[in-house]
Formats: sequence, structure tokens, C-alpha cells
Amino acid sequence: MKPNLALTTLFAVAITALTATAFAADEYNVGNGLTLSGEPLGMHGVDPVSMFNSATPRIGDAIHTTAHNGVDYYFASAETQELFETDPATYLPQFGGFCAFGVFVGKKLDGDVRYADIVDGKLYLFVNAAIFEKYLQQKKEVITGAHAKWPDIEAVPVADL
Repeated sequence: MKPNLALTTLFAVAITALTATAFAADEYNVGNGLTLSGEPLGMHGVDPVSMFNSATPRIGDAIHTTAHNGVDYYFASAETQELFETDPATYLPQFGGFCAFGVFVGKKLDGDVRYADIVDGKLYLFVNAAIFEKYLQQKKEVITGAHAKWPDIEAVPVADL
């Protein structure tokens, strides 16, 4: 009888761990794989701080990993990692890293760091060049509309949108 209790406990712990990862995957734009810690990877491994202080986005290194809300982020240096850890909200992309225009139309599309804009100190990502161009034609409307829409879709699984 004791082995069944141990198996049941192990199963419950495993389900809890998987549920946390699935929850993060629905609210944050993460890669398909997991990092060494078992968490999903945010921003496709790009250092979020580099989006603000570099001419081009920098690829992070797993040596400099920080977990935030169930998502791991890689950093190009210990310095950028420390900046992030001091104030993650300053450097994280809006809408969990999903495309801001996608959120504006009620979808969770991949956010690509090659198509990004910083407005009022906030980072917005976009899925591709064509969508980024559409955004540029109506920036204020897209940002305002996306912020209004996000609370309704934030916890909704991508497949359900």
C-alpha cells in the first residue's frame, strides 16, 4: 500500500510542475524546448536588456540565466543580467513577448526581436516586417488597443484564440 502512496505523490508533484510550465507558455511567448532548469526560454534566447542598450539585439548565454514568472531569460553578460534582476518589468517585452499587433487583433503571434519598437520606455515586439509596417501606420491605436485587449486574452491558450 505504501508504494502506491509514493507513486501518487510523485504523480501529483509532476502534474503541478507541468501545469506551471503550461501556464507560463500561455501567458508568455516561449520557445518549444526547455532550458536546463526545466523552464521554457523567453525571447528566443535574446538578452532583453540589449534591446534597450545596444544597437542590435544580443544573443544571451545560458551561463547568465534568470528565471522570472516561470520563464528563463538568457543574458549576454553578468552586467545585463544584474540590470534585469534589479527591475525585470523595465526590460520585459509587453504582452508576454507576443506580437503587439497580434494582441491588438486578439491573437498571440510570435514576437520577433528584429521587429521591435520602444515607446515610452516599453518594449513591443512584432511578428514580421509586413505587420511592423502596418503598426507604424497606426502606432497609437495599436498600442492602446493591444493594452485594452490583453487582459481578456492573457491567460487564454494560443490554440483557443
